[in-house]
Amino acid sequence: MGNIQRRTGKIEKYHIPVLLKDAINGLKVVKNGLYIDATVGGGGHSREILSLGGRILGLDIDPEAISAAKDTLRCTCPVSNQKVAELTPDNLKKDTSPWLLIRGNFKDIAHIAREHGFGVVDGILFDLGVSSFQLDKKDRGFSFTSEKTLDMRMDKSLGVTAGDLVNGLGRKELANLFFKLADERYSRKIAEEIVEARKSGQITTGKQLSELVERVKPKDASKTHPATKVFQALRIAVNDEFFNLETALPQAVNLLKPKARLAVISFHSGEDRIVKNIFKKFEKEGGLKIITKKPTTPSDKEILENPRSRSAKLRIIEKI
Repeated sequence: MGNIQRRTGKIEKYHIPVLLKDAINGLKVVKNGLYIDATVGGGGHSREILSLGGRILGLDIDPEAISAAKDTLRCTCPVSNQKVAELTPDNLKKDTSPWLLIRGNFKDIAHIAREHGFGVVDGILFDLGVSSFQLDKKDRGFSFTSEKTLDMRMDKSLGVTAGDLVNGLGRKELANLFFKLADERYSRKIAEEIVEARKSGQITTGKQLSELVERVKPKDASKTHPATKVFQALRIAVNDEFFNLETALPQAVNLLKPKARLAVISFHSGEDRIVKNIFKKFEKEGGLKIITKKPTTPSDKEILENPRSRSAKLRIIEKI
């Protein structure tokens, strides 16, 4: 990919973009086309679109993601090796290096896009994965080994944390949450263990919760941490991720011009099921065509280089 492979330390630390080549090739980027990166993260996918001549509106609810993406796009220009100039609504129509980053939830994608001159676009990308930086940073509460507060909020203005759910919900509610949001087979046993453990005090850290799950679930040959699905379910619930996705996808389709594409990278069965069903509904109603009859998944080489990519699935739909 030429210059795009040269990564700053900042983006490598923040996030390795998953299915990068497949996603960007699937969008069929055109020069001066308008593209929305609905989950900009560290800016890896956006930087690739910029390198192909596209113009970017990047969204993210997490202020740390916006900061990381801003550093990436300011410091690295894949085409000319010069600094990228930040795009603003005032200079949108001028011949400037084209990017604009907005902190916001993609459930509001239509409003944000139209407010900033992206009312009709050539492509939209959603990468629904949590960044490596978020997972590894101990004070965010996503980590299995964190001894900080069990938080998991992407947006700190949200009122409920993962710790609130773990310590406040009853046995049945916890079991339903783990099963319905993450397909956790041992949801009832884990819920029972949590309720029993709470008799001795609150569960306040990721480390406490992950060790509790490890005591309940039998060991298997999988490289996935035993608490993965429990943590996924809590993160999804805290950030209302399924509702936001179901709200955002129809809006995104309405922003596409003819022949434009919407690409979604999901990371677990619940997300993928939502994307698959909504895409099928769009195609059945007419005006859109599913490009990926089966989802694209990472190669063995990508999984080896980035184990967190192993569950990724890419689905693409095109407006006719």
